[in-house]
Amino acid sequence: MMVAEKVDCCLPTCQPAHMQRFFSTKMPGVNFVMNVLVFSLIGLLPVLLVYVMRAPGFASALMDGGPALSRFLRQVLTNGLPVIFIVNYVGFFLFAMLKAKDTNSRDPAVFILFDVITRVALFLVLHAFNYVLSASWFGSFGGSRATALSVVAPTLARSALFENISGVYLYATLVSALPLYVTAAGKSAILRPIFDLFPKKMGAVSVALLAFLSAAVCLTATAAVILRLLS
Repeated sequence: MMVAEKVDCCLPTCQPAHMQRFFSTKMPGVNFVMNVLVFSLIGLLPVLLVYVMRAPGFASALMDGGPALSRFLRQVLTNGLPVIFIVNYVGFFLFAMLKAKDTNSRDPAVFILFDVITRVALFLVLHAFNYVLSASWFGSFGGSRATALSVVAPTLARSALFENISGVYLYATLVSALPLYVTAAGKSAILRPIFDLFPKKMGAVSVALLAFLSAAVCLTATAAVILRLLS
């Protein structure tokens, strides 16, 4: 099944019933990887456009081409897209596992907890790894690996507030978080009290958004703690 043929049905809501067509433990691995890549781009491009348009003069600088555009594209393609892809791969794989019959004995809240922890850890580790590579390969951060590592925490501490491009990467992964969290919230007995606080049709989505917000808060708090320890 080619994702491009039916992706339009998933864009409005990312409903689990639709997303299961593209992410299953029974589908070929190549198809799974390609679908993750396509949905990663779908999640990235709108958020990236908002980021570019809200920064004064940024869009015009990119349209002029030259070094600004090349550095921007290099940053997105070598740092942003790999981070988004890996985080989304984990999220979609957990979603596929949750839909599998042999996981029904577990409370699905476990999947949300595992994803939140993994999401935060991956953002920290992958940013550090990519920044060090950028310093070594492209001479970023003055070519200093130490400097590259030192800016990871302050950068991620502000990402949830959309103050830098790492915020783009964070919110671009919402495309994989929502199907997993909505599915888990709708089936979880542990989360039922929270689920029932919201209107029935909005319960699962509301819990899912709260879970993603929790991940963003955890990322910010973890980065802030690291920054304080290093200062």
